[in-house]
Amino acid sequence: MKAFRIAAAAAALATTALSPAAFADTLVKNVNGMRVDQDGKLHRFAAMLIDDEGRVAELYERKDKLPKKVDYEVDGDGRVLTPSFIDAHLHLSMLGFAAMTLDLSDTSSLEEAKAKIAEYAARYPNKAWIIGTGWNQEKWGLGRFPTAAELDAIVPDRPVWLTRADVHAGWANSAAIREAGVTAKTKDPEGGRIVRDAKGAPAGTFIDEAMSPFSAALPEPRPEERDLAFDKAQRILLEHGITAAADMGTTMEDWQAMRRAGDLGRLQIRVMSYAWGIDNMVAIAGPGPTPWLYQDRLRMGGVKLFLDGALGSRGAWLLADYSDAPGERGLPQINGTQLRNMMSRASMSDFQVAVHAIGDAANREVLDSIAEMNDTYDGDRRWRIEHAQIIDPEDLPRFAKLGAIASMQPTHETSDWRMAEARLGPDRLGGAYAWRSMLENSVPLAFGSDAPVEPVDVMSGIAAAVTRQDSAGEPFGGWLPDEAISREQSLGAFTAGAAYAGMAEGRFGSLAVGEWADFVFLSDDPMMVPAPEIRDIRVLETWMGGHKVYDNEG
Repeated sequence: MKAFRIAAAAAALATTALSPAAFADTLVKNVNGMRVDQDGKLHRFAAMLIDDEGRVAELYERKDKLPKKVDYEVDGDGRVLTPSFIDAHLHLSMLGFAAMTLDLSDTSSLEEAKAKIAEYAARYPNKAWIIGTGWNQEKWGLGRFPTAAELDAIVPDRPVWLTRADVHAGWANSAAIREAGVTAKTKDPEGGRIVRDAKGAPAGTFIDEAMSPFSAALPEPRPEERDLAFDKAQRILLEHGITAAADMGTTMEDWQAMRRAGDLGRLQIRVMSYAWGIDNMVAIAGPGPTPWLYQDRLRMGGVKLFLDGALGSRGAWLLADYSDAPGERGLPQINGTQLRNMMSRASMSDFQVAVHAIGDAANREVLDSIAEMNDTYDGDRRWRIEHAQIIDPEDLPRFAKLGAIASMQPTHETSDWRMAEARLGPDRLGGAYAWRSMLENSVPLAFGSDAPVEPVDVMSGIAAAVTRQDSAGEPFGGWLPDEAISREQSLGAFTAGAAYAGMAEGRFGSLAVGEWADFVFLSDDPMMVPAPEIRDIRVLETWMGGHKVYDNEG
């Protein structure tokens, strides 16, 4: 009984320690504050009052008198304060698991990757499978896909399965190929391709739908492993000042992990969830989008559909042949009728539709489908096209006309520009990664990372959008520099624009009065530093609902 009373007293003290931000007004003063509103206009402020619920009660300019009767004050010491960031497109479960498995994203050659695989296999001799992600044959300068034989020379005794950086191709050794039941007689599935050797046998790389047998053969993660992966993903986001994200492809198992976190008070970010296909949408949410749960921290409001693959694996669906692979135009994963049926099924139940489309043929097909849907379904649909990387210039004005949102990822451009030139040739780049053209055509723009495909580094994303250059300053002058956008527009796409894309405006994203007080302190002003130095700006603190949830000093 005594032990019970001690435990109860400790719990009471813990609750008291959290109470100031939860149950009292807080004035955050002496800040260099900035926010972008839903109209894309930049506003500056010097102080912010947070009410007892953790919402923005008032913003003050330097000339304004500050309230004197507040319960708590936070002195910003003149630091830069902005809304915390929203990642409009990532994969939470994959991000967490990528942090727990072999990561090849930092390798710059096949030999470097092989050495890292060998070291990982030696460090974990009892793992039944070696699982990892992040390889990129274009970054390696390989000129081809890697092979099973190259993995067999390192790990011959157990299966190895490594997904490409874009998660649209996988690299397997012979043991994994046997476990997946793939042979020379296995036909290429619709929407996928098995890369084969001269004799027609699987060479070791599997593109898009051809990866399915390996997904089925992999050991299923236990619930506690999923919980750990989700927790790791949350920590990574908060360290980068991201308090909200659109999870593009939530499975039932992912949803259950997020609900467990919410039930246990461990849900530290806001998740705008888009189900992985119609089946998960119906199984998780049922007859319609879920309400916002856990004080606006979780909602399933939409569905993610896949139309094509990625440029790196030549799975993006193009209107003309790949310049570096004549006769190939990519791999549509579903046909137009299937896409329209899925979009209609989701729209009947008021789910928002987000469609993965990278190639110009895929984007045109989505736009054509939206045009037909608009004739049937009225209301605020906010059709989302995810990535929208290669657009025929004739199709650019159709986005706004049809009410489509361009959900794009700036760091894809800095990673892809050399490859995009090789895949498309110089004459077909007029609508490539066309951020400025989108805005000039009045298309709502939302920015994300597509993590773990790219790092969840918002400052690098803003720098890429402003300069069209990578961290090495290449190419000189920026790639297709006419498509660069302003700093204000970039910050808006990572905050208010991303909230709008997820139907969350008015709840969070712009620090408007009445919204949750989700904000960050930054080490410098992204509107003032030289453009290449934006990526060097650090997140000092992350706050959510008036609570500090991350401090880079511990």
